[in-house]
Amino acid sequence: MAEWIGIGRRGRRCYGFDEIALVPGRQTVNPNEVETVFEIDQKRFKVPILAAAMDGVVDVGFAVQMSKLGGIAVLNLDGVQTRYENPDIVLEKIAKASPQKATELIQSIYNTPIKEKLISQRIKQIKSQKATAVVSCIPSHAERFSQISVAAGADMFVVQSTVTTVKHVSKDYKGLDLFKFCKSVKIPVIIGNCVTYETTLELMETGAAALLIGIGPGAACTTRGVLGIGVPQVTATVDAASARDFYYKRTGRYVPIITDGGMSRGGDICKAFACGADAVMIGSSFARAKEAPGRGYHWGMATSHVNLPRGTRIYVGTTGTLKEILFGPARVDDGSQNLAGALQTSMGALGVASIKQMHDVEIIIAPSIQTEGKIFQVGQKVGMGK
Repeated sequence: MAEWIGIGRRGRRCYGFDEIALVPGRQTVNPNEVETVFEIDQKRFKVPILAAAMDGVVDVGFAVQMSKLGGIAVLNLDGVQTRYENPDIVLEKIAKASPQKATELIQSIYNTPIKEKLISQRIKQIKSQKATAVVSCIPSHAERFSQISVAAGADMFVVQSTVTTVKHVSKDYKGLDLFKFCKSVKIPVIIGNCVTYETTLELMETGAAALLIGIGPGAACTTRGVLGIGVPQVTATVDAASARDFYYKRTGRYVPIITDGGMSRGGDICKAFACGADAVMIGSSFARAKEAPGRGYHWGMATSHVNLPRGTRIYVGTTGTLKEILFGPARVDDGSQNLAGALQTSMGALGVASIKQMHDVEIIIAPSIQTEGKIFQVGQKVGMGK
């Protein structure tokens, strides 16, 4: 599979969403009759699209609204929601900062210590409105924060870092034992992020309820530029799905994979499911919702790193309500609204009636898929030409 890239070195060709297309089958299905339910640890959700644990995307209000619409929004326990009693004041400062000063300001804002009482408070605020509470933190905070979260009534817990592996080598500190952690936490644990077959398989063996797949593809993430690492999402998802299927055949336990990042349009989401995803996690599209706390701005999860930021603040604008972004009616022409409708329509055109059937549709390598016949859209910067 690998190609020569120089004397004695070979590299595997990998693919992103812009390089593939989905091929219709021999039948079509009424889009209103397809099934898009996402199931994790016997919990069922109508919308298989998760809102990322990013401070410009999810706060208590957003999480509640997302839950009422049938989906999951993940609250970042390492962010401004747990550092400040009134995060709106801080979020306003971030929105007003100049591009030159934004990263420096974010770094200073995230220097304020996390207040454990706010972790419990935010979760209880979500639960008080009968909404699903899913929270996230980095591995070094996981043991303590998970205890607080479970006591406050959280429904699921996410442990997330740029690159997560079962084996972590360090002489300075003791890493999180994922086997012990997943066994001890009383609620489902989602682990991320990874991109390879081998690591996906090893992480599934920890007892995780689901895995996040993706390193560096997010709209506000700069990991690929700063560190030079990452695997394009099509290949990462296909490889992870292969590991999931092998693990299921071997153990009888099905561990969903969630493609995380790199999707800004309905077509990208459809391609992720065709590559084997059970659900997807997105940030930038939801950051454009009126309910999002970022006021039209969106920043990477590692933007606040004091020594080596691996994210930036970007302006995505505010284009509609969360309901419009998920279910329409779409008021923009770039595919960033009515994401659930796009998925249903694509499934109907492909002739599949469920997400699992979506995993079997034909995929072709199509480098011209974004440009073929689109000269006027490109010239006028509308639709696919934006």
